[in-house]
Amino acid sequence: MTEIDTEALGESVDQGVKSLLNGGWEKALMTILFALVILAVCLIVKRIMLKILDRGLDRSHVEKSFHAFIRSGLNIVLWFITIMIVAESLGIKATSLLALVSIAGLAVSLSVQDTLANLAGGLTILSTQPFKVGDYVEIGSTGGTVQEIGMVYTKLTTLDNRRIVVPNSTVSDAQVTNYTTEPIRRVDLTVSASYDAPVEKVKAAVQSVAADHEKVLLDPAPFVRLTAYGDSALDYAVRVWCENADYWDVYHDMLEGIKAAFDREGISIPYPQVEVSLRREK
Repeated sequence: MTEIDTEALGESVDQGVKSLLNGGWEKALMTILFALVILAVCLIVKRIMLKILDRGLDRSHVEKSFHAFIRSGLNIVLWFITIMIVAESLGIKATSLLALVSIAGLAVSLSVQDTLANLAGGLTILSTQPFKVGDYVEIGSTGGTVQEIGMVYTKLTTLDNRRIVVPNSTVSDAQVTNYTTEPIRRVDLTVSASYDAPVEKVKAAVQSVAADHEKVLLDPAPFVRLTAYGDSALDYAVRVWCENADYWDVYHDMLEGIKAAFDREGISIPYPQVEVSLRREK
């Protein structure tokens, strides 16, 4: 099939050349000059369109790493259109050229289908914008701060400073959890207290810790309620809100503050104990 299209293209080129020569050198020269003028006009239009695209991308919220990808894609399309127009002006049938390019494109796409899948994933990320550079995300079971969103890969840095490169096809197919986009975040804790400690006393102690913390928000209000009866203790659900950037500070401060408040109020935190009795036989 490729050979047939190649022959058809060759015949088309031969016919175009013969038509130029049969019309005389003057006509051939005029045709070539006309094709050059068309080429110059196409190049000018292409340059103007690329400048318009650059201005539009600069004003948009599209990630910077995708600007070159979009510009390159449009540039390829415009070059292809230019070649088709100039070929038609020279008398070369563009249909044969289009068929040959289509077959070549199919062969290339089959050989680089994984890369194309990643490119398609990159376009999905571009259109949906589930995250941006600097966000802390979880992609499937992988978590980290987004360092770069490339055309083929997305790069993350984990909390222990490991660099993870995730293919964009995996990103587009996985569940993505973004911890950075919302301005505030809820801290969820579960604390245990003795059955002997009055419920209201425990709740008041925890509420006082939340009220005294400067980074805990009062709206939404802190939440403290009895949530479960354990084997040796009562479990309380603690929910407080804070600014997204203060999450881990509030998380650890609340744990330390609750322990200190329980110690002051004489509230014990039971833990499983095992009693072992030794018996000596005569």
